[in-house]
Amino acid sequence: MQDSVGDLTALLRKWSQGDEAAGAKLTPLVYSELRRLAKQRLRRERNDHSWQSGDLVHEAYLRLVAQEDVEWNDRTHFFAACAQMMRRILVDHARTRNRKKRGGGVPTLVLDEALDLPHNRPCELIALDDALTTLAKLDPQQSRIAELRFFTGLSIEETSEVLNISKASANRHWVTARAWLIRELSR
Repeated sequence: MQDSVGDLTALLRKWSQGDEAAGAKLTPLVYSELRRLAKQRLRRERNDHSWQSGDLVHEAYLRLVAQEDVEWNDRTHFFAACAQMMRRILVDHARTRNRKKRGGGVPTLVLDEALDLPHNRPCELIALDDALTTLAKLDPQQSRIAELRFFTGLSIEETSEVLNISKASANRHWVTARAWLIRELSR
């Protein structure tokens, strides 16, 4: 495992310096992990969500590779950026969906008809995004942990590895962040 982590870090650094061959070698190394993370994340979305895990991975990856002058420090930096990108994509999708629901050509429902509709998951995602943005201002580490846990579905062990902190620290920050988010979202 350690060799593959070191190889991944070396490839990321070479790719940052413009080595296209390193980028080509990197893609198959990270694709399966990104796909697994996207599947975990999409399991938490509504059943009729229009995004598939492959779509989310491809969109996130395309947006990441399109960025110029990014210096990937290591695996941690890359997967944290992927988690943020997936978060942005899903939140943008939810905001667009909500905008369309609020009058973008959608017929208005009578209150009785509206009561039969399922709960509005995009609103929850937008509220979570807003809460995470606020948390990032208060405690960036807790926000990163919550983002990695929620948007990529990483376990405490995986999160501690990605952020290079102890499992105990990752768990402590997660417990605090989760309690803060629950309180914030229940308002």
